[in-house]
Amino acid sequence: MNSELESRIRQTGYRLYDLMEGEAGSIFSREYWVGKLFEWCMNSEPFKVQMLRFIDVFPYLRDTDAVIGHIQQYFSDPTLNFPSAVNWGIKYVAPSWMTSRIIAGSIGMNIAKVARQFIAGTSAKDSLPVLEKLRSSGLAFSIDLLGEAVVSEKEADGYAERYLQLFEFLDSAQSSWRPLGAVLGGLDWGHSPRVNVSIKPSAMYSQMNACAFEHSIEKSKERLRPILRRAVKAGAFVNFDMEHHGLKDLTFALHQSIMEEAEFGSYPHTGIVIQAYLRESEKDLERIIRWANQGGFHLTVRLVKGAYWDQEVIVAGQRNWPVPVFAVKSETDANFEHLARIILQNSNRLKLACASHNIRSISAVVEMAKEAGVAGEQIEFQVLYGMGQPVRNALHKAGLHVRVYCPVGEMLQGMAYLVRRLLENTANQSFLRQTFSQRLPKADLLRNPVDKLNKSLPGPPGAGLARHEGPPPESVGSEIAREAGHGVGPFTIEPVYDWSRSEHRRQFAAALNNVRERFPIQVPLQIGGYRIQTASGFASLNPNDSYETVGTVCSADIKEAELAIAAAKSAFPQWRDTPAQHRADCLFKAAASARLKRRELAALQVLEVGKTWSEADADVCEAIDYLEYYGREMLRRAAPRPMGQVPGETSFLLYEPRGVAVVIAPWNFPMAISTGMSSAAIVTGNTVVYKPASQSPVTGFMLNGIFEEAGLPRGVFNFVPGPGSSLGDVLTAHPDVALIAFTGSRDVGLHILAKAHENNERSAFVKNVVLEMGGKNAIIVDSDADLDEAVVYALHSAFGYQGQKCSACSRLIVVEDIYDRFVERLKAAAQSIGIGPVEFPQNFMGAVIEQAARDRILGYVEMGKNAGYPLFELSPVGRNGAHPHPAGNGWFVPLSIFTDVDPESRLAQEEIFGPVLAVIKVKDFDEALRVANGTQYALTGGVLSRSPANIRKARENFRTGNLYINRGCTGAVVGRHPFGGFKMSGLGSKAGGPDYLLHFMIARNIVENTVRKGYAPLEGAPPD
Repeated sequence: MNSELESRIRQTGYRLYDLMEGEAGSIFSREYWVGKLFEWCMNSEPFKVQMLRFIDVFPYLRDTDAVIGHIQQYFSDPTLNFPSAVNWGIKYVAPSWMTSRIIAGSIGMNIAKVARQFIAGTSAKDSLPVLEKLRSSGLAFSIDLLGEAVVSEKEADGYAERYLQLFEFLDSAQSSWRPLGAVLGGLDWGHSPRVNVSIKPSAMYSQMNACAFEHSIEKSKERLRPILRRAVKAGAFVNFDMEHHGLKDLTFALHQSIMEEAEFGSYPHTGIVIQAYLRESEKDLERIIRWANQGGFHLTVRLVKGAYWDQEVIVAGQRNWPVPVFAVKSETDANFEHLARIILQNSNRLKLACASHNIRSISAVVEMAKEAGVAGEQIEFQVLYGMGQPVRNALHKAGLHVRVYCPVGEMLQGMAYLVRRLLENTANQSFLRQTFSQRLPKADLLRNPVDKLNKSLPGPPGAGLARHEGPPPESVGSEIAREAGHGVGPFTIEPVYDWSRSEHRRQFAAALNNVRERFPIQVPLQIGGYRIQTASGFASLNPNDSYETVGTVCSADIKEAELAIAAAKSAFPQWRDTPAQHRADCLFKAAASARLKRRELAALQVLEVGKTWSEADADVCEAIDYLEYYGREMLRRAAPRPMGQVPGETSFLLYEPRGVAVVIAPWNFPMAISTGMSSAAIVTGNTVVYKPASQSPVTGFMLNGIFEEAGLPRGVFNFVPGPGSSLGDVLTAHPDVALIAFTGSRDVGLHILAKAHENNERSAFVKNVVLEMGGKNAIIVDSDADLDEAVVYALHSAFGYQGQKCSACSRLIVVEDIYDRFVERLKAAAQSIGIGPVEFPQNFMGAVIEQAARDRILGYVEMGKNAGYPLFELSPVGRNGAHPHPAGNGWFVPLSIFTDVDPESRLAQEEIFGPVLAVIKVKDFDEALRVANGTQYALTGGVLSRSPANIRKARENFRTGNLYINRGCTGAVVGRHPFGGFKMSGLGSKAGGPDYLLHFMIARNIVENTVRKGYAPLEGAPPD
């Protein structure tokens, strides 16, 4: 930026500050409760966290006792450094019944004050006085309808109806409004519609999903068309608001797709949002400009800094994705000015809506607009209702066109928005905080953000933004993974695909076609490093289309099973004595091989076991994670560990493998669990006889190939597909087998345990069994749970992969205070999902694994019907065109939700392993815990609650192997969520955890007396 322009920007900034002189930011005024709240939040991070959580839960609290209880739970922790006034108030919060109600009422009024500070009204009618007051002051508005998260098509219909009613109401009201700017005609300032509404794209379709990109666009347009027609009739402006990063490309595509329709193409009053904190925002803007130029479109770009920074950083960190936002505030501020300049340079197609309270940013836009020769009708300035009122007044006094963004909705609906505003205003780098609370020097606040950036980042002047502009290299995640593949650095999970990226969708669709072209895949046995064909065999079928053969599989019998054990036994001594580093390197090489075949491996699961795109990809990523994690764990365990320190003695604990390990894997995680059990056995020095599930042998064969490519010696890994009924006992009872690793049903697991421990005179050891069986997993929904989240978590936990996960939620235990409302929303959400062949990504649920499973599940459904429990049932066939083919050739079952279920009934006690959910009503949280613990299983469980006291109770009393709080109960992550249960769910081993490899080894202790003739060395050395 040239020095002359920089000088003019500063002059404009000082002029705007002069126009603000004497005005204070009301939200930072210490004379009011809201101001005190902000002061406390800014001065105490612990208080800020608890206050935001309390405000979030407050609208869900139904009575005074709940309000008082939550106040005490959130603010009574003596270890937190709360303001003294807060500590004093909490101490006397509930001395009597009357005082409690007075205090609760006062708190309610004060939180309502906070809400009213940022929310213009509860409805369009309620907000009308605010809107008309703004207009009488010379300010325009944009309305944003707040609402609950849209989790069902019923709720999406309701949201769409609210928009239609809003346009109807505002169209009627605008007839009495004089245009702003003292101009003729009906447009404000001569060019802007008087009615301006911001639309939330995610409200247009409850199942919006980046994986099903085109489908989501088409379904969203069905609701959007009537809304846009009504807006055109009213001559209104429609802005497509931007939400979190995962919906960004969908939002852009939705706007462009509907504007390309002949009915709307010439309408000039629509807009889109660009978020300057996104690294890829410049590329997004360039795409918009190309689209507008090529199609002759006119639109407004609302340029914002971005309101989801914390969420984007958290999501990226959890998924090991590149962080999509700039890390430093100055980077965002510099990018904002850079993007504004680009928009102004394209004013023939784009109008700029500068949405910021930052005087530096605003001044830069004012002066860059002059430099670009942009007329006043091509630019306006937007501010948020309730924030920075002195800023908006100064802009208006300066003669600029100002629009106020006005959220409208009930307090419950507005909590997410309110929390974002509180976070924004209390952040250390908030411009409003720096201006009105910290009162930083104006010269500092008006500094060029590029100069600030250059001071914080090394390199030549001006290099800061250039280095950080645009998205990070696409290969960041894979580079990390490749480095990890060489055993370098700490373990990091393999990032799942971000389906919002078009290349992932395109390449995965191609992988499905490529895999299918190879059907039927020929699958031999592999024993001792040799491929073996057998006379007998069986077919692996696509559960979503039983006429399609995925693979033709050779079947092992007793002879081949014994040959495989003999081969493994022969290879064991050499593999046992192979250094741990070499064994770990084999796992790292296998991980690298799996990465190269990742799409193929996932696409195969879609077709062989009926997983959705996302579930299949996650399964392969988990397999890679096991290889990487266990490789590192073996290196950690490999060195002998000194035990005790006494003179004249050395004592070392070391681990060595057990011998031949039989791995019997399930079909529901055919790559992940197979890889996890096998790699644990291999890296610890055991040799493996691997029997895949008969429903997923082709995927098992792919694992065999990966280990082969990793360079395992002959006989270390032997692949013997075949029926469990004939092979199971041979493998598990064989005297040369030292270890059995099994994941599957309870009945089979208990049978294996019994056979393994039968006395066999030929055996030289007691077999060890690593056993993971099923579950009857429960999620508790507390009375203060966030129902937006609870419905989604319950739906995905119960019906993800057709409920065919050992961790799936099959019991939903709901406190009676919210039972009816929750069940109503859950049913509506379930009714909205697509059921059909999962190769089509719009389908959330596909067929179950085989005919026998289908028959068993339908038997339980009949059992529930006969017991008289109310049933919600969703048919899998052709709902609303959810999939293009009928479900007649697949093993489909209906999605079934039984309500008011007796917790002691078979429906609530027995593992069903399918999409059948029992919903149980309980009086309170204590009863919920009793019911949750009241089965033979203890695998996973979940608690959805915002009560710290109840969360504490759950931690102490919910007896389950994996307890998930305020998230779903499926989806354990290697290294973060060691997985496994007890009671009838298993023996307590935790896959993906730091102790898992110990189950595959035996410990030896070697002690040496180092004293010779009264003399001993000072330090011992480990045994060779």
